[in-house]
Amino acid sequence: MKLSCRCILRWVSLSLGLWLALSLGACSTPPADREAGQSPDQMYAEAKDNVASGVYDKAIILYDKIEGRAAGTPLAQQVQIDKAYAHFKAGEPVLAVAAIDRFLKLHPASPVLDYALYLKGIVNFNDELGLFSNITRQDLAERDQKAAKDSFEAFKELVTRFPQSRYADDASHRMKYIVSLLAKSEIHVARYYYERSAYLAAINRAQTALTDYEGVPVLEDALFVMIKSYDALGLAQLRDDTWRVLQKNYPQTRYTPDATLSPSDPWWKVW
Repeated sequence: MKLSCRCILRWVSLSLGLWLALSLGACSTPPADREAGQSPDQMYAEAKDNVASGVYDKAIILYDKIEGRAAGTPLAQQVQIDKAYAHFKAGEPVLAVAAIDRFLKLHPASPVLDYALYLKGIVNFNDELGLFSNITRQDLAERDQKAAKDSFEAFKELVTRFPQSRYADDASHRMKYIVSLLAKSEIHVARYYYERSAYLAAINRAQTALTDYEGVPVLEDALFVMIKSYDALGLAQLRDDTWRVLQKNYPQTRYTPDATLSPSDPWWKVW
């Protein structure tokens, strides 16, 4: 028996509709939670394995799930700081710092508070250094050293509150490095202004370096920027007074009164 064209079309239409219904039904089925049968400890072990393997995105997802399941336990507290570290390693410093700040707020008496402060310093320290290769194309006068300053403050709090911490010695070394970096950045800005004949601005930035970063070797350069700026402004007395200060503090100075202010090294190069 032959089927009419109308019957064939109706059959095709019904078949297509059934296929679409089955497909949509399959798509709407939520995926199975592969961690549903795992304990928080098992999930934590898997997350640690992901971190060790560099699969930070998966570790972060697991940490979130563990924190929800183990709320109020020491494990939940641990995964909060572990998640901050995973964000840091994943190249997400903003999320890492946010996670650390949340941890510090929730657990002000945590036995790993020194580590949390150290990690915050490290995150900001690396965030700042990671930008240095690109900063040379940016007007330094517009550059905010917030990350470096935040790093210094975290290390300072660590060293002050936990002088016996295993992280205190390294934090102290990094603080010295940051101070040198910030001082040199101020001097570079002072040179920038001097080269554009903005002598008062150059003097102000050099004085900021002298006031805020006492004892840093590069302050010899700050004094010389002031000498050249005073000279350019015709302020002979201030020029000579500053020259005497430079000679007293740096008797072996490489500068002479008639030396020119040569272009400086890249401001971020402090070694």
